[in-house]
Amino acid sequence: MEGRGGGVRGAEHGVLVGVEECADARGVLPGGLGGPVDDLVGDPDDGVEVADIAAHRWGQQARGQGEGGRVPGDDLGRDPVGHRLVPVVGPLRPAPCHGSTVPSGVPFPTMTGSSPTPFARAVRFLTTDKGGGILLLIATVIALVWANSGFSGGYTGLRDAEIGPEWADLHLSVGEWASDGLLAIFFFVTGLELKQEFLTGALRRVQDALVPVLAACGGVAVPAILYTVVNAAANGGDTSGWAVPAATDIAFAVSVLAVVGSHLPQRLRVFLLTLAVVDDLIGILIIAFFFADDLNLGFLALALVPLVLFAVATQRGFDQSWLLTPLAVLTWALVHHSGIHATISAVVLGFMVPVTSRAGKATSHRFSAALGPWSSLLVLPVFAFFAAGVTVGGWSGLTDSWADPVAYGVIIALVVGKPLGITVTTWLTSKLPGMALASSLRWPDIIGMGMVAGIGFTVSLLVSELTFGAGTVLDDHAKVGVLTASLLSAILGGAYLAVRNRKYARAAQ
Repeated sequence: MEGRGGGVRGAEHGVLVGVEECADARGVLPGGLGGPVDDLVGDPDDGVEVADIAAHRWGQQARGQGEGGRVPGDDLGRDPVGHRLVPVVGPLRPAPCHGSTVPSGVPFPTMTGSSPTPFARAVRFLTTDKGGGILLLIATVIALVWANSGFSGGYTGLRDAEIGPEWADLHLSVGEWASDGLLAIFFFVTGLELKQEFLTGALRRVQDALVPVLAACGGVAVPAILYTVVNAAANGGDTSGWAVPAATDIAFAVSVLAVVGSHLPQRLRVFLLTLAVVDDLIGILIIAFFFADDLNLGFLALALVPLVLFAVATQRGFDQSWLLTPLAVLTWALVHHSGIHATISAVVLGFMVPVTSRAGKATSHRFSAALGPWSSLLVLPVFAFFAAGVTVGGWSGLTDSWADPVAYGVIIALVVGKPLGITVTTWLTSKLPGMALASSLRWPDIIGMGMVAGIGFTVSLLVSELTFGAGTVLDDHAKVGVLTASLLSAILGGAYLAVRNRKYARAAQ
């Protein structure tokens, strides 16, 4: 089996077969998250590979040909584990399981055997997790260079331009629309994937889910303590910024993992997703309880109305965009107006979508297929472009910032404290009765993931502004610390995981 996803070709019959519902059965394509072929079905003992399904169906060997898809056609029945098989005509569409990738050099199948154009190949690659991660990194570099060039006024003017209606507190800057609004699509897809993992995938056992959740708590506590100790011991230190290094930027962290981790265990990505979501949730709760002076519980309670309607509609099989989109947008707007970072509402909305509705539809996977490519191709690069444009003030500005305990406290907390807190907490948790690290993971993998989790950005930059005041000297120094720590974490963690990835690649040969 050379490709990944649901598409297979019956050698004798010459028909493309797509798996429409990829996670109805235990362990089969859990969440559809990207990973090596060996990890396609989670743990080896949990599922049936798509190639094996096709071979059983047609009584012969089948070869994976890329990402599965579904177009209207005759029902070919169901495979041995209950997935409905449908014929696919022409190039396969994006997989129902978000995040699948196709190794370079593997042609996309068609009934005529023709290959797609180079442009089509490029677009298809960029809508994968790895392609989206590369776009995100490119957008980050462009933003940093532009924001610190002689043309920085153009960047700040674009980022700070305000658009949107005055009512409902929606007159936001373009940068805020990117981080609060557009990024909600990414968080919604993340919520869908985690829901799939909790119900049918690697986190379906409570013990398995608790490990990354508790690791996230350690990954918040240790950096906060380390920052406080560093600033308390230094002359001119400011311990009030303890919450700045608390959060992991899920978009950047997952993208780095996607770029370097083509052969890393799938469970490592699931672990990081879970950890980062819990991490962000803790960061948002810290903001709500320690920094939000205008928290409006009334609007937060009111947001439950469209949220419940959204949940009921999806559970009953209604998946029309004209109904669900307004409910989702209204939920987001009410949560935003309540004073809480609105992206958390997108995660909750994702959890409201059933993996399989009462009508028997694979609702969650269809949503992932529809929104996943947009998340990779548009949402993440645009978010990175507006989030990463931190002005450092040239080399002198960098050195002045690095000499401040606020800045180097943040750097130490994120680069050292994050992996230390995550690794130690994971190790302690695995020693509890009934708890253990997943069999497909190794401790070096956890260390590398912890290093990548040191990427801060969004929530860290927001907490810095709330703590020190936007535009103040301490705020500028803290932001330089966040930027420096994030770059170091991405480089060190990415390089470390790349070494691990090569080891897994050699073992798979």
